[in-house]
Amino acid sequence: MTKSEFVNKYAEKFGVSKKAAGEAFDNVFEVVALALKDGEDVSIPALGTFKPKVTKERKGINPKTKEEVIIPSKKTVGFKPGKALKDSLNK
Repeated sequence: MTKSEFVNKYAEKFGVSKKAAGEAFDNVFEVVALALKDGEDVSIPALGTFKPKVTKERKGINPKTKEEVIIPSKKTVGFKPGKALKDSLNK
């Protein structure tokens, strides 16, 4: 589902304008992104938990040149689905 499809479904289901639905969507994910950037976990009970993670620096091989390279550490996000989401998928 794309953002526009989500916004259309949200607007239709809750009887709001597409503009208001789009703004709500943007605002929610902006707050989630800011919290993750600050190192906070974001737990949404009906959905799951987003956690910021840092991958460790590691060795890799450039497949083109076969040279060993160092892959730097980076920040990423992990997601663990909540029980309600898992249960709803199996109905």
